[in-house]
Amino acid sequence: MVLSGTGYRVDTPDGGLNAANWAKKYYSAFHSQTLFGILVFTKTNTMEFSSGFIIICLLFAIFVIAAMWRVFEKAGQPGWACIIPFYNLYIMLKIGGKPAWWLILFLIPVVNLVFYIWTYNMISKSFGKDEGFTAGLVLLGVVFWPILGFGSAKYLGPFGDPAAFQAYQGKDKFEFEEPKSGS
Repeated sequence: MVLSGTGYRVDTPDGGLNAANWAKKYYSAFHSQTLFGILVFTKTNTMEFSSGFIIICLLFAIFVIAAMWRVFEKAGQPGWACIIPFYNLYIMLKIGGKPAWWLILFLIPVVNLVFYIWTYNMISKSFGKDEGFTAGLVLLGVVFWPILGFGSAKYLGPFGDPAAFQAYQGKDKFEFEEPKSGS
């Protein structure tokens, strides 16, 4: 039996039409003519990735890493720390003003999700952003990390540690800007 429009013969050992074979043949015929098919699928009918798709993914990853690198540098931390596993979590905790022992909580399933969100919230507040930006970091990090890194956001101090946050706020002031004591 030849399916019209696809040019593929779909036969099963018992001579009947097999829905799985038909779907596989139709899917590969459809996607071989689209941009998605050109980038993702090779000439075979397997789910191998083409070199074009891999290059696009690598360029995208480099862009996001550069954005996180910039965020780390804005916070006065080494930018290269964003590419070192676990150390980058430690630095993110420092940026947000949370204690280092929270790293242990990142190893506990389900609990780690809560603490990732909390850490992202402290990071966004450390840059003067609100909870909406935190939701963006959690759900669309590939968009919001570049906004934070390449945008006009300035590091205001470790928001999770109130004393350090207040101390950081007065760090770059001139003597005449500080309130006078005793008068």
